[in-house]
Amino acid sequence: QVQFVESGGGLVQPGGSLRLSCAASGITFVMYDMSWYRQAPGNQRELVATITSGSTTSYADSVKGRFTISRDNAKNTVYLQMNSLKLEDTAVYLCNARHIRQPTRWNYWGQGTQVTVTS
Repeated sequence: QVQFVESGGGLVQPGGSLRLSCAASGITFVMYDMSWYRQAPGNQRELVATITSGSTTSYADSVKGRFTISRDNAKNTVYLQMNSLKLEDTAVYLCNARHIRQPTRWNYWGQGTQVTVTS
């Protein structure tokens, strides 16, 4: 059974930091590209950052220089370090896993964790 346990969300002031974690089970973690998406009320889901199975990273322009995605294959976990948070970063953040050879067939989502940036 595929399962993702996301944690690390919460309430933070502008300029603050949070670290999100997504622990996966039930998949061969090293065979998956891992991403973080976010969705704010009334908005479409937005890709925030991706780390490939080979640990190549990419970021949305809106978070470049502020967020860092990383993975620990020994722990089957992907992280998102978020620094210099802004009000517009408020959203539900979701973990996504896509198989490197069957990205449509094996594509999984976490339940999401709320990040609220407020003064």
